[in-house]
Amino acid sequence: MQKHTISILVNNHPGVLQRICGLFGRRGYNIDSISVGTAEEEGLSRVVITLKGTDTTLEQIGRQLEKLIDVIGVVHVSRYPMVSRELMLVKLRVEPATRPEIFGIVETFRCSVIDIGTNSVVVQVVGDTDKNNAFLHVLKPYGILELTRTGETAMNRGEGQAGIASFNESSPFLSSLA
Repeated sequence: MQKHTISILVNNHPGVLQRICGLFGRRGYNIDSISVGTAEEEGLSRVVITLKGTDTTLEQIGRQLEKLIDVIGVVHVSRYPMVSRELMLVKLRVEPATRPEIFGIVETFRCSVIDIGTNSVVVQVVGDTDKNNAFLHVLKPYGILELTRTGETAMNRGEGQAGIASFNESSPFLSSLA
């Protein structure tokens, strides 16, 4: 099974996210990551979902999502070159003896310390999922006290955009599978 990233442009109305998630749940599909925020046009939101599945599964999901009320369009972002990022906040246990080591790791991963306490620090990590997982793996022996992740957000590289104009084409999701 492959990892896929899809972008869904929706009207920003109550219940839209619940309908999208409900569709996944009813069909037994698991969402690995979901990120939602306002889009470039007022009244619209963009939902970015990462999931694992076959191309057939993804095609079924795309067709079902396009039928939902308030969904303007669906694009298979990972089909083309893309950039993706995830924000992670990590609270670490920090003893005076390990503080320089931990700060060195934070610098190596190009992260930011955003809060310092007597025995803890909060680190902001921004990167792709692999980088963030590697950061956690390196720091696990020091003691991770708390962790929160935003979920992946993504867009295609270059001039193409998954904006309102591209969603007005006929079945943009299915044409991206061809």
